[in-house]
Amino acid sequence: MKRFHVHVRVADLGSSVAFYSKLFGAAPARQESDYAKWMLEDPRINFAISSRGGEPGVDHLGFQTDSAEELVAMKAQAESADMALADEGETTCCYARSDKYWVTDPQGLAWEHYHTLGNVPLFSMPADDAAKPAEAAACCAPAPKAVAVSAAGCCPPASAGKSSCC
Repeated sequence: MKRFHVHVRVADLGSSVAFYSKLFGAAPARQESDYAKWMLEDPRINFAISSRGGEPGVDHLGFQTDSAEELVAMKAQAESADMALADEGETTCCYARSDKYWVTDPQGLAWEHYHTLGNVPLFSMPADDAAKPAEAAACCAPAPKAVAVSAAGCCPPASAGKSSCC
């Protein structure tokens, strides 16, 4: 079964965690200094917030699958609809190791489709070395035009378009 995913950038993580915890009636399933995630069952949603990059607002939407087979089926649907895919394969971002790809809707809104493979201790790190942080690990939604990775992290600079880490 798939789970709907929403990622929102926030200006103040603490007040946002307090707000969403009350709204959802539950504490985050995972919370870091710059990130929080709720894995809700009713409605079935993976709702994440972060204080990384860009202006506050909806960063991206997506679907988290429960199996690799579901991800393959979703990818086939996207390909049959002639959607441009940015396939990252196995990567790390948002304190997780995942197999993922991105599609962009006609308005330029990024949709992340992924299957989580496990947790990692940092927001982003190289998939082949879970012990050291990455300066430029892939974890960003594709920008409407070009995707350029900044030296300061895994996300394109604000001038490259609306895009951020997951």
